[in-house]
Amino acid sequence: MAGLTTRVQPVPEPGPHQVVVRVRAASLNRRDLMLLAGAYPLPLRPGVVPLVDGVGEVIATGAAVTRAALGDRVSGTYFVRWVDGRQTQALSAEQYGANFDGWLADYIVLEEDSVVHVPAYLTDEEAASLTAAGLVAWSGVTKPVPVAPGETVLTVGTGTVALFAVQHAKMLGARVISITSSADKAERLRKIGADEVIDRKEIPDWEHAVLDLTGGDGVEHVVDAVGLPTLPKSLASAGYNAQVTLIGAFPAPDGHQLPDPLGFGYRALRRPAVGSRADYEAMNQALAEHQVRPVIDRVFPFDQAVDAFRHFEEGDPFGKVVITIS
Repeated sequence: MAGLTTRVQPVPEPGPHQVVVRVRAASLNRRDLMLLAGAYPLPLRPGVVPLVDGVGEVIATGAAVTRAALGDRVSGTYFVRWVDGRQTQALSAEQYGANFDGWLADYIVLEEDSVVHVPAYLTDEEAASLTAAGLVAWSGVTKPVPVAPGETVLTVGTGTVALFAVQHAKMLGARVISITSSADKAERLRKIGADEVIDRKEIPDWEHAVLDLTGGDGVEHVVDAVGLPTLPKSLASAGYNAQVTLIGAFPAPDGHQLPDPLGFGYRALRRPAVGSRADYEAMNQALAEHQVRPVIDRVFPFDQAVDAFRHFEEGDPFGKVVITIS
């Protein structure tokens, strides 16, 4: 995989407000491929350690640290310093695995404000899967207006964000309709909680099927984890005053013209930027309460990290692709 090299890493020394974590596992997101390809909005710092998803054990703390102790099992936030409240451009410009060293290493240095304790019931592989896909899906079903019990949520796609969206929506008591591209994936979606699944290859005009399933009213929430190629159908599936969340990173096909995204239905269209530390902690609390487990596609050892990247890019995984470190 172009852009990946290995080097010896000494054990880091923490600054006053930093913690050193011995990494146990890390996982991949589409964002990581985009960074390597130069297609991500934030440029990749030369020589940076990749991956924003990971988990490990705290082995050293700075003199002023109060949020973590030796032996704690922790993850880190996506954005280095976004704790809570409104995100700013300055906060979004600092990211692990982009311009701060990420998790594909024996050790990572986290700023104290980035530390997030992970649910104890999760395995390392599962706990290493939450920072990006898990949290942005959580934002998709809780911000700005959370999904209410009995409402219907449409999820589009079968990438990790869409899978988390299904699980999160079910935690919140919603009915879930999912769009996929094969009978095999449809069955897997049902197993993790989807109430109805529509195969877009069998029903290309799936927005009409969604409307039929909702008595013509449309859904209250859409989490579109594909992007511009499916956005018009997602909007057509949404009911009056629905909330449409666009998370996908796929470009529009050649010649595709994006329609008026809001139309005449007073729908809210948004693209959440993952989430804050407070959002992450709220998600973890909900996960622990419901004992929900992230979907894992395949686990690779560290010495097969290049194979993990290749599988993630080319293997059509269903769930997270994880790399174990130690």
